Amino acid sequence: MWRALASNMLTVLVVGLFLAGGLILWGQTQYKEEGPLETAICLQVRSGSNMTNVSRELEDQGAISNATIFRMAADYADRSQQLKAGSFLVREGASMQQIIAEITSSGASTCGSEIEYRIGVTRAQIRVRELNPATLDFEDVASFDASEEEFPAAYTEKREEADTRYRISLAEGVTSWQVVEALKSFDALTGEISEIPAEGMLAPDSYDVASGQDRAEVLQAMQGKQQRRINAAWESRQDGLPLESPEEMLILASIIEKETGVPDERGQVASVFVNRLNQGMKLQTDPTVIYGVTKGQGSLGRGLRRSELRRATPWNTYVIDGLPPTPIANPGQASLEAAVAPEQTNFVFFVADGTGGHAFAETLQEHNLNVAKWREIEAEQQSSGN
Repeated sequence: MWRALASNMLTVLVVGLFLAGGLILWGQTQYKEEGPLETAICLQVRSGSNMTNVSRELEDQGAISNATIFRMAADYADRSQQLKAGSFLVREGASMQQIIAEITSSGASTCGSEIEYRIGVTRAQIRVRELNPATLDFEDVASFDASEEEFPAAYTEKREEADTRYRISLAEGVTSWQVVEALKSFDALTGEISEIPAEGMLAPDSYDVASGQDRAEVLQAMQGKQQRRINAAWESRQDGLPLESPEEMLILASIIEKETGVPDERGQVASVFVNRLNQGMKLQTDPTVIYGVTKGQGSLGRGLRRSELRRATPWNTYVIDGLPPTPIANPGQASLEAAVAPEQTNFVFFVADGTGGHAFAETLQEHNLNVAKWREIEAEQQSSGN
């Protein structure tokens, strides 16, 4: 009798272990296999939430098949206490393993709202954007001039949300004064700016920033990136350039940046200035004259006067020989690269061609013909009211 009872108990134990093993194997499969979500969603994890609440929400939204397995897996992997607050993109078919990694790793929101502060050459704009999980594209909720006295409700509402992300986009060709003035007016940042960084030393690019971040810290990031770009460009420079230092390269790059907004033209524009420097010709470029008038503090807002073209300033390249003493704006990486690797041409002249680009010439006779064509285009535009 005792032998039969022991045998039955052993059988029950074996069956129990087998079932437990099967249950664990099933749970592991559920944890790692593709999830049931058919369309990506944006999961918001609020501050103070826990893995139990998150697992229920995920199950309710059809992102996971079993909230209990999700919660147990997070506990087993020691991830439950690493849950981060924020908005996280849960992609179509994401496994429980992938979702847990997403919401417990960096803590950086991967979806939700974004406020982008765009610092342009003529103005600063603010865009409020929301990620559409279905298309994975940010869509504008509001867009307005940063100089407006009252901001739309969409902006103030998103500013109050803890998981809203912030980005500063710096355009090529802005001056350091413009950047500083714009940062002073961006209320997501804090802190004072003690001095304006040297002209040309802020890298045009896109920067992720945090609400409450110090303005000086943002400027340091811009300066650090620009210095790295300068170092890399100078190391890759062509032989025989009429540039004696990285500083002169930066000055030339800033002139190239202000002379053309057409990416394919940068190498040709660079070649004109390099050829002029090699031949001892004055650069005669209007943007340097404008900088001598404005000192980089805003745009001129009108055409240059004849008296300004003749007026002697350290930046007036119609008067001075060679390069001006400082950059005239913050050049982007492409202009830095053009300054150290100009196209090989014989061009020494260029003028606008009416398409947004320029007509280049090797001789004064060719240039005069191009100028005449441009004057005709200007007259037509004025007569048509454009």
